[in-house]
Amino acid sequence: MTTGVVVMAYGTPAAPEDVEAYYTHIRRGRPPTQELLAELVDRYRAIGGISPLAERTAAQLRAVADQLERREPGEYVVRLGQKHAAPFIEDGVAELADLGVDRVVGLVLAPHYSGFSVGQYHGRAGEAAEAAGLPFGGVRHWHLTEAFIAHQSASVSDRLATLPERSVVVFTAHSLPERVLEGDPYPDELRASAAAIAERAGLERWSGWSLGWQSAGRTPEPWRGPDILEIIGDLADTGAAEGLLVVPQGFTADHLEVLYDLDIEAAGVAARRGLAFARTEVVNDDPGVASDLADLVVATARDLHP
Repeated sequence: MTTGVVVMAYGTPAAPEDVEAYYTHIRRGRPPTQELLAELVDRYRAIGGISPLAERTAAQLRAVADQLERREPGEYVVRLGQKHAAPFIEDGVAELADLGVDRVVGLVLAPHYSGFSVGQYHGRAGEAAEAAGLPFGGVRHWHLTEAFIAHQSASVSDRLATLPERSVVVFTAHSLPERVLEGDPYPDELRASAAAIAERAGLERWSGWSLGWQSAGRTPEPWRGPDILEIIGDLADTGAAEGLLVVPQGFTADHLEVLYDLDIEAAGVAARRGLAFARTEVVNDDPGVASDLADLVVATARDLHP
């Protein structure tokens, strides 16, 4: 029995000339203003012209595919499906169906579940699989897997050692609108993984850790906070710390929200306010994480029947 695996990611422009179409897709077909477009282009330019996310996602997919092949040679076929760039989620499922798989498992490259994010990915993949007459199952979350906690805690310990003694640790994730978080497990899962990472890293020095948010959308409705830039300002205003370590636990690959929003924007604000700043590594294609993800895919596939 052959299992198709659609590895799902947000997507990113393939080249600078694709930014406007990509931004329009994110905005549900509404083209951005020239001001908004120029701002996004400038952010990409600041990190080298375009995001490395496509390359990082491809490496993550290969790592998971390699682990699956080691477990059951020839039994898994892995394809990419993206939310905002080709190949789209539906394209990935359709390709798997054309290849004659017997069932489809969805894996989103985001550790924490929210109905607004991971839930939407699985919803689209499930509809596409149903249209092709295939059973579908999704890996709901992987924020407490052993390798993820181990990777993040090791990076916390490593980077915290470079900061002043009076340093605080803030775990961040992508903010979401308050209206979608009512009854949603996303905040609780973020706190659970942060607590597990903090415990593993032994965060008992000075002030411990807290949760923060980042990269909120440009809409008038309230988004979950406090934003990491607000936290930096508060720390500087109160003199409560000499340094700040940011742990972007909600992100699993180097891309704009990490390389610009944290490494450039947040780091710049911290420097101007006299705070030492560091951030932990994201997992990218870490072999241990890929192995745990493969185990979750196998377990999900076993519960499906053609």
